[in-house]
Amino acid sequence: MTFQALGLIDPIQRTLDTLGYKQPTPVQKQAIPAVLAGRDLMAAAQTGTGKTAGFALPILQRLTMEGVTEPKAVRCLVLVPTRELAEQVYESFRTYGGNLPLKSAVAYGGVPIEPQITKLRKGLDVLVATPGRLIDLHDQGAISFTLLQTLVLDEADRMLDLGFERDLDILLAALPKKRQTLLFSATFSDEIRKLAGGMLKDPVSVQVSASNTATKTVRQWLIPTDKRRKPELLLHLLRKLQWGQVLVFVKTRKGVETLVKTLQEHGISADSIHGDKTQPARLKALARFKKAEVQLLVATDVAARGLDIEALPQVVNFDLPTVAEDYIHRIGRTGRAGMEGEAVSLVCADEVEILKAIETLTRQVIARQEEPGFEADHRVPETGPKGAAIAAAKKMAAEAPAKKKRSFTGPAGGKAAAGNALAAGKAVTVARPAGGDASLGTWEPPRASPKTAGGARSAGRTYDGGKQATAPKGAVVVTGGRGAKSLARSAGNSAAKSAARKVKPGGR
Repeated sequence: MTFQALGLIDPIQRTLDTLGYKQPTPVQKQAIPAVLAGRDLMAAAQTGTGKTAGFALPILQRLTMEGVTEPKAVRCLVLVPTRELAEQVYESFRTYGGNLPLKSAVAYGGVPIEPQITKLRKGLDVLVATPGRLIDLHDQGAISFTLLQTLVLDEADRMLDLGFERDLDILLAALPKKRQTLLFSATFSDEIRKLAGGMLKDPVSVQVSASNTATKTVRQWLIPTDKRRKPELLLHLLRKLQWGQVLVFVKTRKGVETLVKTLQEHGISADSIHGDKTQPARLKALARFKKAEVQLLVATDVAARGLDIEALPQVVNFDLPTVAEDYIHRIGRTGRAGMEGEAVSLVCADEVEILKAIETLTRQVIARQEEPGFEADHRVPETGPKGAAIAAAKKMAAEAPAKKKRSFTGPAGGKAAAGNALAAGKAVTVARPAGGDASLGTWEPPRASPKTAGGARSAGRTYDGGKQATAPKGAVVVTGGRGAKSLARSAGNSAAKSAARKVKPGGR
């Protein structure tokens, strides 16, 4: 099937030809005709399968064919949970509508509101926004919904959960009842489906793969270890497997900054994204990572949705997410658009319950691989039938694709940054398991050095290019300390806080 067969107009088809889009993806084949027909829609599809084009293309066509906007008015509203996703969806609308006489804009918190108000004064065809900032604009009388034709909830499962419940109730009360409503996400729990059903009128349901599953192009495995040894294990894997670009997910904002500091002290270029950073700083960190100016981007779950990084080869779950659905979104940052990727989780005993929840959701037992020298003192119990983890590991090893040549451009265009131990030595192209096709440049591996026996556990030792060394004064020793709140206690605290606190508008 071609895009022409879906009934898209010539200006849009010319844009798709320019972009090199040949055939619609499965979700696009089903979603585009439904949206063009004005139907409500609930679409579930894995990340990286073209969901944004699935709603953006037909919406742009309908807006072009059906009327014009007015001052302060918006004809299509796309609500998203994060600022990064807002930027990505906005850019998609701009790109796909390049040959159309339509106006679009993006609005989110963390930046001045005045430029956003200015853009709204003449009216917009498409506005992509986070809920908190949109409420601010509405409260100031800067926006009118009288001409609204279509509402889109992208990452709808996140938009409909308790974190956005109050904001969404406020916005839905302000929107016209007669409208087209589209819900798109990679995951929909049964509870979210029931909640969403009340928003939709005779919806078309699109399910292009088994619900709540990760794409098959992502190779998944986990390493059981102790919590205190995770930083050391990550450093070990970077050297051993010669990883290039890596997106690392950490549960808390403080944990993100602690890990970034540790990586930098060991000569690895790293940057961070989390909710405490300003939006310009978050965008700068993402831009540096995309340009391969830093090797590792360490982030909280604000980066689990909406980061579209071309040919990202590697995702590491330094911590498992507190919500099982977020695991699917995290690993969906790799293996996009049919390319291959790899997702590795470092799992400690405290995380076994969330591991069970993830495996229940995805209906699979994630393969385990013990890393010699990093075996867990506090055993991580098997989560499936006896021997299931071993069988999964054997199957993964048997089905693993041949290693492909992959390379990485280090900081400053491949030049070694001062103090960057991993950028020392002669630049060579190295093999990386389960890589994609596009090159990321040249990664410069460390000079050969003697191996340590099982990793240094002494509090007075650290890693420096693969050898044991005395920690410099003031340096963070990655093997020090242990212990963490249990998952049950954390879940209990979170529930208590949710019940007691005022709900803070999400995404402002």
